[in-house]
Amino acid sequence: MIAELVTIGDEILIGQIVNTNSVFLSKSLNSIGIAVSQITSISDKPTDIINTIERSRKTADVIIITGGLGPTSDDVTKHTLTSYFDDKLIWYPKIKKHIEDLFKNFISTPISDMNREQALLPSKAKIFKNEYGTASGMWFSSDDVEVIALPGVPYEMKFLMEKSILPQLKKSFNRPFIYNKTLMTYGLGESVIALRISDWESKLPDSVKLAYLPSLGRVRLRLSSSGMSEIKVREKVDKQVRSLRLLIEDIYVGDEDNGSIEVLIGKILFNKEKTLSIAESCTGGKISSAIVTNAGASKFFNGGIVAYTKRSKTSVLNVSNELIEDKGVVSSNVAEAMALGVKERFKSDYGLATTGNAGPKFGDKNSKIGQVYIAIAGPHGVLSESHQMGNHRERVINKTTNKALEMLYKLIKSD
Repeated sequence: MIAELVTIGDEILIGQIVNTNSVFLSKSLNSIGIAVSQITSISDKPTDIINTIERSRKTADVIIITGGLGPTSDDVTKHTLTSYFDDKLIWYPKIKKHIEDLFKNFISTPISDMNREQALLPSKAKIFKNEYGTASGMWFSSDDVEVIALPGVPYEMKFLMEKSILPQLKKSFNRPFIYNKTLMTYGLGESVIALRISDWESKLPDSVKLAYLPSLGRVRLRLSSSGMSEIKVREKVDKQVRSLRLLIEDIYVGDEDNGSIEVLIGKILFNKEKTLSIAESCTGGKISSAIVTNAGASKFFNGGIVAYTKRSKTSVLNVSNELIEDKGVVSSNVAEAMALGVKERFKSDYGLATTGNAGPKFGDKNSKIGQVYIAIAGPHGVLSESHQMGNHRERVINKTTNKALEMLYKLIKSD
């Protein structure tokens, strides 16, 4: 079964907002055996909406549209779909009461006729009440395609998708089982991994697909398959996963199903009853931000410091001024002193620190652009590594963040 996604709104086309709805929708549909073949973003124009539906219905079984269901004149999705399916708008009293209750209980501005007209909905469509907003979901059916329109506000769309649309799709259609397993690796690039596993990859059955998903300092390897028997599909993929793990043991950190590397770090620290603190210079708080995305991070994360200047390194982390003058801010000595300083300041079991030159100019003591040092102070001493992360500022910051998480994960796992 094939789906296509259509996001409506000029704000997407001009880059004013990021299209996160399609990410959620793709994952949701994939989880119930519906493959997404195309994602399209279009403007708020009736002709664009109609042309897109006409094209998509030739190849897709389901078209899901988000956006353009608001009360203002630039929201044309409802009227366009009503006309396209030769329908008419009628009042839905229960929806009208719901909208009036929303304004009465949760919205400070007075309700207007424009708001009430959100309860004017197509008579032939299935209507799904939006508990968190005024734009209802609509489902149009024809002989060859299902067209579903949802609000563009992400939390409203997610609610309707999870409560109404997914259950209805599962009930209405016989779908294959789609299974994805993603292995997370850190420390080697995509091409190096590809060479290492080339013999194994060449022997993969045609029904199992491998995809490389690289980012700075890490590569995810996704194995996927589909079929009508869930048991057989799982067995087939899991067998290949087990053989692949043996080839990448030194760089494998876990399955994406179990969470990101920062989630795995949090679980290890919590289970071992250990704590962490972080001092960042060139990464500017990015590592701490990743760590605290974990729910319950306060149980193992004592705190973080962005010590960006020499003064903050000396006054906050007790790095000696003589050491900085002698070795330079961008050095293993200073990184190690920062790690020890933050460990002591927060009374943590582990202290992690970064210092480096992210560019675009040469830094302290002419340190090269992209040169970074990462240090970790733990119960058994201090270790540090030097890395050259490239000549682009964003690349340096992100790659350093990923490398620091990799180093921390390997150390606390082995301690």
